[in-house]
Amino acid sequence: MTAEEIPDVRVDSELLVKAVPNVPTVDPGQDLFELMSDCLRSAGMGALDHDVLVVASKIISRAQDCFVDLSTVEPSRKARELALQVDKDPRLVELILRESHEISRKREGVLITRHRLGFISANSGIDSSNASPPADRRGDGPWVLTLPRDPDGTAASLKACFRDRLGVDVGIVITDSWGRPFRRGPMGFALGFAGVPALWDRRGAIDRDGRTMEFTEFALADAIAAAADLVAGQANEGRPITLVRGIRCGATPDTSKAILRESEDDLYA
Repeated sequence: MTAEEIPDVRVDSELLVKAVPNVPTVDPGQDLFELMSDCLRSAGMGALDHDVLVVASKIISRAQDCFVDLSTVEPSRKARELALQVDKDPRLVELILRESHEISRKREGVLITRHRLGFISANSGIDSSNASPPADRRGDGPWVLTLPRDPDGTAASLKACFRDRLGVDVGIVITDSWGRPFRRGPMGFALGFAGVPALWDRRGAIDRDGRTMEFTEFALADAIAAAADLVAGQANEGRPITLVRGIRCGATPDTSKAILRESEDDLYA
């Protein structure tokens, strides 16, 4: 990205980060734009230009019917052998392999992969938390949810709906949680987004000592995701949609690809 292409970013010192209340359980095929706009309207939280709407990937996966009944998964020989090494259900390991490009790390109880979307995560982002399908589909189980198929595309589609149907220009960030090398505990990150810069390039800015900053690129999309994760919660809070107000930025075509390190430059992969 050239200097001329870097969008101007301004962040208010009093940023508003507010969870949207009373979001119902999402079922396969549900219209996410209708859900989001209805919930915002009911809460008296109409979106404004420059707002960012942050959406937990779990409800995207549910709407896109990313449920998998592990009783229907037939593990390959590779999955069975790997399952013995990491002490995991071979059916789950088979699904992890299907959702990934390669294995990054493995040991008993741990399987870290490069997901098909390009990032490194545990278990290819597959989750058994809050993963039960509608009651009429429960079957034998156990059930898990894979990540959304195209988070950037979904974010772009939602952004277009808010623009075309409500006349507001918002950013959309789709979040998930992941762990980090050398740090305990997962935190929110930007799985996909639209209308938000991946990075806030501060190179050329002047610090308080009058020095010119040469290397700093702030992970803006991830920072928004982490802030929203605080109010969204991780258990039964039921707050998968968050409104963030107070960030203004120029137009950007960035997607999550812009935030990934190339594998040859990733010392931790």
